[in-house]
Amino acid sequence: MQKHFLITGGAGFIGSHLTERLLTDGHKVTIVDDFSTGSEANIAHLRKHADLLVVRDTVENEGPLNILMSRCDAVYHLASAVGVQLVADDPIRTIRTTVHGTEVVLEAANRFGKPILITSSSEVYGKGLRVPFGEEDDVVMAATSFSRWCYAYSKGVDEFLGLAYYKQYGLPVILVRLFNTVGPRQIGMYGMVLPRFATAALTNQPLTVYGDGTQTRCFCHVGDTVEALNALMSGSKTAGQVFNVGGDEEISMNQLAQRVIELSGSSSKIVHIPYEQAYGHKFDDMMRRVPKLDRIRAAIGFKRKFNTDQIINAVIEDQKQRLAKKA
Repeated sequence: MQKHFLITGGAGFIGSHLTERLLTDGHKVTIVDDFSTGSEANIAHLRKHADLLVVRDTVENEGPLNILMSRCDAVYHLASAVGVQLVADDPIRTIRTTVHGTEVVLEAANRFGKPILITSSSEVYGKGLRVPFGEEDDVVMAATSFSRWCYAYSKGVDEFLGLAYYKQYGLPVILVRLFNTVGPRQIGMYGMVLPRFATAALTNQPLTVYGDGTQTRCFCHVGDTVEALNALMSGSKTAGQVFNVGGDEEISMNQLAQRVIELSGSSSKIVHIPYEQAYGHKFDDMMRRVPKLDRIRAAIGFKRKFNTDQIINAVIEDQKQRLAKKA
């Protein structure tokens, strides 16, 4: 049965892939995006689709958002600040767009009784020491004097808001903590490590690793992430819960840089710089970030189709195409 979905941030990296998937499945999609970090290029191939409407606006603009909300069946709320670099450089924008934007979207969803999926972040685990991170684990946050953590605090508030609307009003709210989603259409300008590494390797430039490179992450292909978001929205018992979505194949930044060089056939070298040099001020980082995936596996049978090497190859190929267009 055809449904009408509203996607905030639908011109972004993940949002554009979700839009594409929903249209392919025969649904109608309305995107609302202010294109501050989203890109027209991400959705250019979808523009002429009869079931797509693109609205260039911020989710904080309550009037138009309420009209759009009244016309949809459900909403994916993806609009937010993007990337560690942006968070570090513009904390006011990060806090305002993340917290206030979610507040406006939730209020509109509740006004019209629309199910809503909100993408949160692995950042909410803060400096948690228990690895892998489980959805019910306690979290440890850094001091508020470290602006790098404003995104984590903001996303935590988003989750509190979402769960409050579920408990107080019965609004169907699903919360998803994303762990390093990567793939085609992602760019490195906001601090995204894998496309940044791939671009450097393809141009035989040094791959810059922040810190000593022993910090580890787990990457998830955007296709696997979109499958999870779609299944969670369709699930019958997913409302009122928080789900980790990501991969659990752990890799250090040194290993990642070396693998990018090998898979791209590059002659690049790896260089290390202090966080302070990269971000212009003292920076606090998580040394390990690994999701516990038991809950989402039980809920929707989540299983990744792409391993780390396949993800790296997909990003390398995407960056090759980007560089070819610029040549």
